[in-house]
Amino acid sequence: MTDGTADETTGDTAGGTTGGTTGGTTDELAARIAGLMPRAKDDLAELVTLPSVADPRQYPPEKCREAAEWVAAAFTEAGLRDVHLEETPDGSHAVIGHRPPPPGAPTVLLYSHYDVQPPLDDAAWTSPPFELTERDGRWYGRGAADCKGNIVMHLTALRALGDDLPVGVKLVVEGSEEQGTGGLEAYLPPHAGELHADALLICDTGNAAVGIPTATTSLRGVANVVVTVRALHGDVHSGMFGGPAPDALAALIRMLDSLRDADGGTRIDGLDRTGTWSGAGYDETRFRADAGVLDGVRLTGSGTVADRLWARPAVTVLGIDCPPVVGSAAAVPATARARVSLRVPPGTDARTAQDALVGHLEAAAPWGVRVEVERESAGSPFRADTGGPAYAALDRAMREVYGTPMSFLGQGGSIPLCNVLAGTFPEAEIVLIGVEEPRCLIHAPNESVDPEEIRRMAHVEALFLRHFANSAST
Repeated sequence: MTDGTADETTGDTAGGTTGGTTGGTTDELAARIAGLMPRAKDDLAELVTLPSVADPRQYPPEKCREAAEWVAAAFTEAGLRDVHLEETPDGSHAVIGHRPPPPGAPTVLLYSHYDVQPPLDDAAWTSPPFELTERDGRWYGRGAADCKGNIVMHLTALRALGDDLPVGVKLVVEGSEEQGTGGLEAYLPPHAGELHADALLICDTGNAAVGIPTATTSLRGVANVVVTVRALHGDVHSGMFGGPAPDALAALIRMLDSLRDADGGTRIDGLDRTGTWSGAGYDETRFRADAGVLDGVRLTGSGTVADRLWARPAVTVLGIDCPPVVGSAAAVPATARARVSLRVPPGTDARTAQDALVGHLEAAAPWGVRVEVERESAGSPFRADTGGPAYAALDRAMREVYGTPMSFLGQGGSIPLCNVLAGTFPEAEIVLIGVEEPRCLIHAPNESVDPEEIRRMAHVEALFLRHFANSAST
């Protein structure tokens, strides 16, 4: 079938009877994966119960260690060898393992991460964040999609292939990706030999929507700063001094407002804001629904939604320190500060963008207020080369499972490891896929995953390994 309807036997779309070189036909592989789904649910339930937030200020570090040990044991059982924990320079533990290739076969690196974002507001969750809960056909819990669902996808694909694994595999599952502290990025270069592979399967992204097979080929970088404004030695009574006394919060608001033009688009002096996106588009109606935009509220900026998401810089005020409404006094604020995030498209250097953001904020400060800008770490954007055999193998696998060609999209998030991998292994193809899609609400309350995406993407991964092995032997 080619119309995207489900096959009654396998539950997958077209391409059902084309076999690989090992392990039977695609239908047989699909049936094995379907049979593994109850185990996949149990695995995910166990992983989600572990609050593996890699920030000891919020959660005990022992929980991250437990998650790492669980991952190591699971991949050992799935057939990998010498699976162990390696401490990285930021103190987190990466799970490392391998399985050597059959003679003449290529090697594929499988990546994911076991650490998760904090649940934020527990009261906003419909079900407990660290308890996998099935509701309306989806599985809810922190990390269910990002990125423990992708760990389960890897495990399901490997278990389905079993002893018929047609390629060598190297595994790395990191433990501090969400914190951005760079543990694995620092670990990788001096250990390049143990992680070298012909294709790098980075599973921390996902499809454009449920049922639309997609590879992420573009990642925005990030350049964050914290800006502090000082205007007075201390707060003063607004009745006695308000008017001529400079208000630090009002000055900060003016500075932040200057980062956007009249239609809300990002406007930072020295940064190009005219880029266009040539891959798959993002329908505005679907974007409004995915982002939860309220009725009657206009989207900000100009150009297509895809242009604004993946080809242009985008600024966000992440937080402001100032007097809270409840308990605020009748006083002119002496100081105020904000954390500002700048997402950077491929083609723009993250450090250059950060310099532009700092210069813009300093120049926009009114009334001679004193401004201090603290630079946080900057992550570079990434663009994949899609012309090699790994992408051809992936497209074939996605066509067989989903019944439609693979699409390309960008991601607003950054994965700093990708640029380190590209610099360390310039000859390797980097492929970004996974089980995440807009309805997953990653990083937000009520994160969830569609179990059908785990099933289908595990099937895609298993077929990809077969097809990539075949491409290396022809």
